[in-house]
Amino acid sequence: MKTYIDTGKIDTRSGFGEGLLLAGRQDERVMALTADLKGSVKMNAFAKEFPDRFIECGIAEANMVGVAAGLAIGGKVPFIGSFAEFVTGRVYDQLRQEVAYGHTNVKIASSHAGITLGEDGATHQTMEDIALMRALPGMVVLVPCDYNQTKNATIAAAAYEGPVYIRFGRPSVPNFTPADEPFEIGKIYTLNEGTDVTLIACGHLVWEALGAAQALEAEGISAEVLNVATIKPLDEKTLLASLARTGCAVIAEEHNTAGGLGEAVAGLTAATRPCPLEYINGADRFGQSGTPAELMRAYGLDAAHMAEAAKKAIGRKI
Repeated sequence: MKTYIDTGKIDTRSGFGEGLLLAGRQDERVMALTADLKGSVKMNAFAKEFPDRFIECGIAEANMVGVAAGLAIGGKVPFIGSFAEFVTGRVYDQLRQEVAYGHTNVKIASSHAGITLGEDGATHQTMEDIALMRALPGMVVLVPCDYNQTKNATIAAAAYEGPVYIRFGRPSVPNFTPADEPFEIGKIYTLNEGTDVTLIACGHLVWEALGAAQALEAEGISAEVLNVATIKPLDEKTLLASLARTGCAVIAEEHNTAGGLGEAVAGLTAATRPCPLEYINGADRFGQSGTPAELMRAYGLDAAHMAEAAKKAIGRKI
């Protein structure tokens, strides 16, 4: 099994901030807009270096989407940033009508996603955003796993022509992917090869999947680990090839069951290669107040639960 080294825990939202700054240096069309959350979404450095390309919209998220759509029509590459709940659920009509329907070149930077937002509780935590964004025609959905990959995904999003949703988080998490690895939209990254079960994960759950694979290896079980950093469009070729090797899978995500990565994989396998699937996710629940670590344990979003689900999936193989 390949070994991955945590080079130091850091929040993925800071990866976005660094990627935005680098993208701004590479392309003068890149702009940044936020709704009174410049510090929280890590747009500070961009705003300082490019004050004429930064717009503070205030607590007016719907207006922010409209301004961004207008800028995109005018040839700019705008990134709009806010908490995941506010930049998806609060402005879904605007995203549908002004961004997705017109296929405008707006990038949606979604910070503080999932229950790892922490103590702010259910009203600020979104476990439904991937479902909302997947449902919009033409919307690319990215869920990178660490600081480095979030930075590189942001740079890739800036270069992509069309609407992109980038989901990242608040807590400090292991940083383990290569700093200089170019991000490819639509690619699944195979982190470990295996023959008994495929562990399919995105975002914060990728590191947990690596931990589960290590625990399973100690029991003589060979687990393949896939980092699905792009949920839409889904890399069907890589996914199906992995399932052909292993015959079963566990799908892990910091999101509810409905409309997330699990259902994307299930839909594909049902149509092409039916096999046993187990799920590690938030089920059909809202979040609650607690530390990120407490909530991840409470919702079973960890390596231990993933390893147990892998054994269950293997036991269901015919």
